[in-house]
Amino acid sequence: MKKKKIPKKYKRQLGCLILLVPAAIVVATLGALLYMLVNSASMMNTLKEAPNHIIEMEVPEENIPLYKEAAEVYSIPWTLLAAHHRIETRFSTMDPLLSPVGAEGHLQFMPCTFVGWSHPTCSGKGQGEISEEDKTNLDVIAYYGGYGVDGNGDGIADPYNLTDSLYSAANYLSQNGAAEGDLENAIFQYNHSEEYVADVLHYYNMYEEEYN
Repeated sequence: MKKKKIPKKYKRQLGCLILLVPAAIVVATLGALLYMLVNSASMMNTLKEAPNHIIEMEVPEENIPLYKEAAEVYSIPWTLLAAHHRIETRFSTMDPLLSPVGAEGHLQFMPCTFVGWSHPTCSGKGQGEISEEDKTNLDVIAYYGGYGVDGNGDGIADPYNLTDSLYSAANYLSQNGAAEGDLENAIFQYNHSEEYVADVLHYYNMYEEEYN
């Protein structure tokens, strides 16, 4: 039995179809890559616009009286203090309360900022070589012009005590412009980063809207 010959016109159509298949695969692949790139760029933009600290946390109710008390003494908004606490240690849930560069306590003070930059061992990033006793000594802090404050009245200024730490942070922010309403400068002095300023202001505005 003789095989039937495929007409020439069908051969041409079949040839064209075969040629179109790789082209279609290429187009589909390029389309998929383009979709991924567009969505990836969109995701990156979203992440850039959001603060670094993505997971939202409620302000601990038990801390609010402490924020208000310290903020009132130094004439700053308590919501600013809460925002700093949120950014610095996630409301003290960071463990340990000691950063890789040596910032200590609930509000992450460098020892030289807490005790005073005129201390003879203070330079560079501010870790210093200050004894643990001197770090909390009120006379030493007063002598070297530090920002450490005894908030709970126990005779020492301890960055690992929440009340002392909040009073000290309020003192710092107040002296750097927050008491006069210059929040951005106060925040920037606390940490010289525009991103940090944006993050703190994000939570400050959020708490202002929620609580005031």
